[in-house]
Parts: sequence; C-alpha cells; structure tokens
Amino acid sequence: MKVRNTTGEEFEIAPNAYLFDADLAGTTLLDVDLTGASLTDANLRGTNLSGSSLAGADLSGADLTDANLSRADLRGAILRGANLTGAVLTGISYDPKRTLWPDGFAPPANTPR
Repeated sequence: MKVRNTTGEEFEIAPNAYLFDADLAGTTLLDVDLTGASLTDANLRGTNLSGSSLAGADLSGADLTDANLSRADLRGAILRGANLTGAVLTGISYDPKRTLWPDGFAPPANTPR
C-alpha cells in the first residue's frame, strides 16, 4: 500500500517498512500492517493508525502527538523517546514485558489479543 503525505511525498506502507524520519503527519492509516517497521523519528502527528499492527515496530523518537492508536497492536513495539501527548490509546494491546514505553509514561489498560 502506498500513501502520500500532505506535501505529496509517497511512502510504501508494509510490514518491515523502512520509514525512518518519514513525514506521515495527518495521514489515515486504518488497519494497516506495519509489523516490524522502522518508524524511528517519524512525524506521525495527528495520524490515524486505528486498528493497525505496530507489533515489533521501532517508534523511537517518533512524534505521535494527537495520533489515534485506538485498537492498535503494540506488542513488542519500541516507543522510547516517542511523544505520545494527546494520543488516543483506547483498546490497545501490548506486551507488558516487551513493549518499551517512553520514560515516565504510564500505559493505559492492556487489551490482550
């Protein structure tokens, strides 16, 4: 699946995709499979990732401000240094031992899959 950002830049959305520093702000990525993707330092501000699989994805340093991650699969995701301010995290699933959250972040209730 290919998606264009607000400036017309095109990105391939797929498992294990390399999206380092990608600007995907404000895009709609409902129910996409980004398992194992590298989204380090990506701009995902306001992005709708509802129902998407981000299992094992590296989101280190990503800007997820106001992103919709409801029902997302975050099992084993790396979110160290990510900005989750205002992110919707309702109904997410994660692995309490393997999902790595930003320092000081208190994750919401887990919805196991």
